[in-house]
Amino acid sequence: MPLKRRKRAATVDLPKGVHHVKTGGREYFYWSPGRGTEHAAKPVRLPNDPTDPKFWIALREAQGVGGVVTIKTFGDVLDLYLDSPQFKSKSDDTRSLYLRQIKIARAGFGATPAEQMRASMIRGVVDGLADRPGAGNNFLGAMRAVSTWAVVRDHLVASITEGIDPYPSQGGHKPWTDPQIQAAQKHLKGAVRRGVFLMIYTGQRGSDVVRMGPTDVDENGLRLKQQKTKREVWCPIMPELAKEMEGWDRTPGPFVRQTSGRPFTRKLFSKHFDEQRKEIPALKGVTLHGLRATAVIRLRRAGLSTAQIQDVIGMSLAMIERYARFADRKASGQAAILRLSDAAQKFRR
Repeated sequence: MPLKRRKRAATVDLPKGVHHVKTGGREYFYWSPGRGTEHAAKPVRLPNDPTDPKFWIALREAQGVGGVVTIKTFGDVLDLYLDSPQFKSKSDDTRSLYLRQIKIARAGFGATPAEQMRASMIRGVVDGLADRPGAGNNFLGAMRAVSTWAVVRDHLVASITEGIDPYPSQGGHKPWTDPQIQAAQKHLKGAVRRGVFLMIYTGQRGSDVVRMGPTDVDENGLRLKQQKTKREVWCPIMPELAKEMEGWDRTPGPFVRQTSGRPFTRKLFSKHFDEQRKEIPALKGVTLHGLRATAVIRLRRAGLSTAQIQDVIGMSLAMIERYARFADRKASGQAAILRLSDAAQKFRR
């Protein structure tokens, strides 16, 4: 049975003056105010998908004078931001995150005149997410990006995030413990095992690990450009990782791939990891991103400096120092226990 063509126009409210035409099994949209009257203007062809921001940008250009885009609502601002180089240059994960937050903003304030947008309105949403501080911070971060971009282009009269503080950190993604790493190495299987090994020994994000392949091997390391930061890093292949990689297929493409041979997305890989993690009690509560901190701690224990760890992992110095201090304090505490134990034994003698 043939699939029915999706009726996109039926799901979008088209403004007066926009005409939807179906002919030859295709859909066309035109800006044609006054159509059928003596005041009808020459029709202007619009993009074919009214759910795409480009459709509404083209419409505003057609409605304007001399091609000047007229910004009327906050929804217009959001459309322009989504079509901007600043948004398109962000990583896939960041764009996906921002799109979810922009959907919330559009539902609440899309029809609000742009000049009436105020920080108090964004604060209301953030305050309403007090029981989910992570979600509140995600929304605030996306709106801050939109606001910063829009204010300097006169699309907003003032910042809509000024004075709004994010919720305090809840500790972030915790590094895995040695027993948790041992449990992962013992029980994880297939592509998930490969991906986790790469994360443990390189400290890279999931979005980079699912892209690593034989062509990234450079002497005794892995050379890659991080998707999020565009930073180029060289991660040494530690002996433990080298031993694990001995049996890996070296055909072109990513090391971590589905049974069908297709590559993973970061999100799909996380889903597959979660499915295996649920069957391993020792891994309850761990996150893949926590392996970034785990890698820092492992390198710190090996004696690398903060600057050296930054070269290997490509993480900010502030985050490295945070995790390294944790490792240093833990090592100092363990050394103190040994010294106190030795002192106690001498005292008993």
